[in-house]
Amino acid sequence: MAPSSRRRNNARWVLLVSAGCFLALALVVVVLHQVPGDAAARAWLVGLGSPGVVRVMRVINYLGSWRLLLPATLLLLVAFPRARARWWVWVGLMLAAPAAEGLLKILIGRARPEGPSMGFPSGHATAAAAFFGAVIYLVGSTPPRVRVIVRAGAVLLIVLVAVARVILRAHWPMDALAGIALGLTFASLAALLACRSAYRTK
Repeated sequence: MAPSSRRRNNARWVLLVSAGCFLALALVVVVLHQVPGDAAARAWLVGLGSPGVVRVMRVINYLGSWRLLLPATLLLLVAFPRARARWWVWVGLMLAAPAAEGLLKILIGRARPEGPSMGFPSGHATAAAAFFGAVIYLVGSTPPRVRVIVRAGAVLLIVLVAVARVILRAHWPMDALAGIALGLTFASLAALLACRSAYRTK
């Protein structure tokens, strides 16, 4: 199988799995409101938040900020020729994902654990998964060792941002999981659009 076909197939699978996970999580939240195990998982994670851990989590939290990641998208265009060739796809990803996340917060209407504002899905987790999901795709044309290291680092950062949101008392764990699923849905959709655009121009 050609590398481009493999990338398309991988992106399709990620799209199906992540979109399916998000829809399942949203359905559970809408139907049950208080999800079994969510409060216990939150209490366990918050319990890990010693002063030192909280300081580290506050730094990691910035990696899920749209204010940081929107301009950071320009670095993707500098670092990856494939990103420059389809720049509108990747810029569009980082604009569409927060718009969808904000709308879904209103539609689903699940309050944060502390405070009245809506929290499902987590915006920081969505942003991290969208951005680093794009990195996972774009690094596919690099040497194998670089690819493995960068992808492992990207996955780790997505998870850390999601955990930070819970430890910092901003979200339920289910909010953070839904944010990861939503961000990966948009990243894989962007990857498919980039593949299709590249195919059409051949």
